Amino acid sequence: MINYSGTPKLETDRLILRRMELIDVQSVFDHWLSDERVTDNRVKAAHKTISETLERVAKIVSEYVSNEFCYWAIELKASGELIGEIDLYDFDKTTDNCEVSYSLGYNWWNQGYGTEALRAVVEFSFRHMNIHKISAAHNIDNPASGRIMSKVGMEQEGIIRHMIRNSKNQYKDCAVYGILQEDYLKNTNKAKSYILQIH
Repeated sequence: MINYSGTPKLETDRLILRRMELIDVQSVFDHWLSDERVTDNRVKAAHKTISETLERVAKIVSEYVSNEFCYWAIELKASGELIGEIDLYDFDKTTDNCEVSYSLGYNWWNQGYGTEALRAVVEFSFRHMNIHKISAAHNIDNPASGRIMSKVGMEQEGIIRHMIRNSKNQYKDCAVYGILQEDYLKNTNKAKSYILQIH
């Protein structure tokens, strides 16, 4: 049974994962949602106007009233800059499984931030929410995302042809990854926590 606890603040060595706020709109727009280098790996098109981003962030903020909503903004601890987002979704109450997705601003690629954020959310999911399995997918044009998934212990389970169609009307094959709670707990040092604090 899933132990839902909403979106608590998670602190890692370099990051703070926290609830999105309306004051984040400009950063969300500037740092990733208006950048085609990022949105080419997402289903929806890059935002052209700040009002599109405001609408999206307002919807996220309104969802925090639900204990079953798990959506974090990724903030650099040192500077307070907002660099991305990560969320758990598609909770299946019959299996206790869910999916995870994330986006990181281009300026912060290849610095380990994606791995650090995903590792914290995976740990929180298994140790605190009692999730049974977490799945994720990336289009095969974006192998860096697969490396992030592998680094946190997720295993590629296959490739689904034409799994998504992006905003440019292109079908994309996606690699699907998964990790089971029992495997995570067996292969992870129980004394080592990647989450420094949960608020």
